[in-house]
Amino acid sequence: MIRIHLDEPTLERTRLAISPLREVVSGVELVHRTRQGRDAAWPYAEWTVRAAEVLRTTPETAPLRLYALLYGTDHGRPTPDAFEPAPPSARPSLAEELAGLRRTRSEVLAAQCAKHYPEGVPEFLTPYLRDGDAAFGRLADAMTAFWELAIAPRWPAMRAVLEDEILSHARVLAERGPAAVLGGLSGAVGWTAPVLSLPKRRESALHGDDGRLLLIPVLLAQGRPTVSTDDPGTLLVTFQARGAAVLSTPERPPAGEPLDVLIGAGRATVLRALAVPATTSGLAAVLGRAPSTISEHLTGLQEAGLVSRSRANRQVLYALTPRGVALLALFDHDSVPAEAMETRPRPV
Repeated sequence: MIRIHLDEPTLERTRLAISPLREVVSGVELVHRTRQGRDAAWPYAEWTVRAAEVLRTTPETAPLRLYALLYGTDHGRPTPDAFEPAPPSARPSLAEELAGLRRTRSEVLAAQCAKHYPEGVPEFLTPYLRDGDAAFGRLADAMTAFWELAIAPRWPAMRAVLEDEILSHARVLAERGPAAVLGGLSGAVGWTAPVLSLPKRRESALHGDDGRLLLIPVLLAQGRPTVSTDDPGTLLVTFQARGAAVLSTPERPPAGEPLDVLIGAGRATVLRALAVPATTSGLAAVLGRAPSTISEHLTGLQEAGLVSRSRANRQVLYALTPRGVALLALFDHDSVPAEAMETRPRPV
């Protein structure tokens, strides 16, 4: 277990960001961790098999083997963060993050290696110390090749889910403060003030003192949070993003499904998708429907008292009401988010 002690200044500087680069790294890790995708569970199975094929058949992705060597199968020891730099903004493109990766200075990596490998730098890292421009350039090119073949086709839907995740947490941050955000993170992250706990095989303690906490949701994390500490002044924590079902090809319910018959197949599909609060555009991207169609279904669901809407900055976020949760629990129990079942009334 990694226990991160957060002081008040760091907690008050909590921010959220999206990182395409971390989706790449997590995706590569996922392939290696699941025996080239054969052991991946739903909803990762379909994507992981395809990603494994990309890594196996695309020579340009060969430098990505670095991450298997760095992390093994369990990411069990501290490693240099230079290979996953902090995103330069809250919503960077992959190209922007890769530009930062290409600019990594050899002296920065050397300092991190001295910290993490006092017994000596592993041989597979020597090219990055000897000729960093060339080595990091090849690594960035490999990420681009993997992205284009394995992630880019699904990125519009993935980004929509991540944007809604950020929006949902940003609303909590504004209304209830950073402690409420940390207490509501999905996956295996635990929060008991002032300690944020991440499940790891080794026991260790970290301290965030007068810095900032940067939280990054990752769809391809498969429930495995990480922490990065090499960036001065920033404690970076990744966590499992909700909505990973977007990685799997949606399956339509069988004809005659009771909920579909009761409220209509379109509205039922939108209701199921609101297991995670979402915007109209986010739902449209995830479900592959026109925004106007989604808006029409949301209007009907809201009029029926099954969905609520709230404004966060300039966007409108839709979520299940207790009545919506109860309806899903009655007809379609597997679609009900566990958090909702714990905090909202169940049908009698």
